Amino acid sequence: MDMNAGYGGFAAALIDMPIWVMNVVPNDMQDTLSIIYDRGLIGVYHDWCESFNTYPRTFDLLHSSFLFKNLTQRCDIVEVVAEIDRILRPGGYLLVQDTGDTFEKLRPILLSLYWRVSIHQEQFLVGVKGFWRPEGGNVDR
Repeated sequence: MDMNAGYGGFAAALIDMPIWVMNVVPNDMQDTLSIIYDRGLIGVYHDWCESFNTYPRTFDLLHSSFLFKNLTQRCDIVEVVAEIDRILRPGGYLLVQDTGDTFEKLRPILLSLYWRVSIHQEQFLVGVKGFWRPEGGNVDR
């Protein structure tokens, strides 16, 4: 999934691979969905301050390019990350291109959810969702 698809460039770059990319055009961004459709790609409108209408653990990879900078002005980033955690499969990847300030907000939240997080070239955050269980495999009742 491309969380901030723009003109669908991320999906177009992967067009020859045996995968599909859901292009999401955020409601508060420029309306480019018709261009995405004209390129033969699929997509939807969505407000990332709300939950995404899909089953849990649907996606293997979520890509975001400068999405969070605008979101933090409208909603709590913790809720957005909780939704990302819900729709991404264990072992799935989150690729974020954004500012250092955004990474400082995202990193501790992702680590609290037992994700592995790394930052590359000070402009890319890569998160890998873990598959964790309570210590010892027991749940207190």
